[in-house]
Amino acid sequence: MTIPHFRRLIRFVPKSNSRKIIIGEPRDGSVDVGSALRRGLLVEAFVWTGASVISPGSTTGQVETVERILSPLAAHEVGTIRCIGLNYIQHAKEVNVELPSVPTVFLKPSTSLADPWPAPVLLPAITQVDNTGDYEAELAVIVGRECKNVTEAEALDYVLGYTACNDVSSRGSQFAQSQWCFSKGFDGSCPIGPCIVSKSLIPDPGKLQVRGLHNGDVMQDCGTSDFIFGIAKLTSYLSQGTTLAAGTVIITGTPAGVGGR
Repeated sequence: MTIPHFRRLIRFVPKSNSRKIIIGEPRDGSVDVGSALRRGLLVEAFVWTGASVISPGSTTGQVETVERILSPLAAHEVGTIRCIGLNYIQHAKEVNVELPSVPTVFLKPSTSLADPWPAPVLLPAITQVDNTGDYEAELAVIVGRECKNVTEAEALDYVLGYTACNDVSSRGSQFAQSQWCFSKGFDGSCPIGPCIVSKSLIPDPGKLQVRGLHNGDVMQDCGTSDFIFGIAKLTSYLSQGTTLAAGTVIITGTPAGVGGR
């Protein structure tokens, strides 16, 4: 499978047909889709022929207006979501943990995948008992073609693009045990989107800025230059002895500023 050529893709329900799901590219190449939808503005997209961002086909020239934005990938496409903990130097310092020598890996099931804002994040009852539900703004990587045992030099060749993620967590459950999969694997605990941005537009993912807002207040604001392990290292590491299928989502850790620090 070859990596498709695009700039930004979204997956959405159009105003013209509430029973249809479309892959499209924002008509305005400079529009911040998430911000525009948050402000109630109309977002138009050129319709593509494919049914998935993994194989989107080509543009038809037809234009549709977004009624509801969806996660760029459907749950059946992502398999198991690979997650990295403690991957920002400043975050490791704020929680008083030594910098890891190898990536800290945990998993989220495909059922944790959710749509981005304005879709609500529904915290399960277990996180509400002790009020320890928490946010984690993260950069997510989408694998575009199957890979296994790839080197760091090869790794970015297998990346389709990047999107935003919120690694919703229960701190009470997380700190009660040594494994994190339960405390971070609840249904709907991994909203991603709204756009997948082609890697061609981001030649160096180590020069991005990750911002997390809570009720409009900026809580997290840090460059990926603070990464302990970069995207190439993470992708290569996760592929050792393990097949990463096209559609695999890798969430790369959160910067300083989480609520449960």
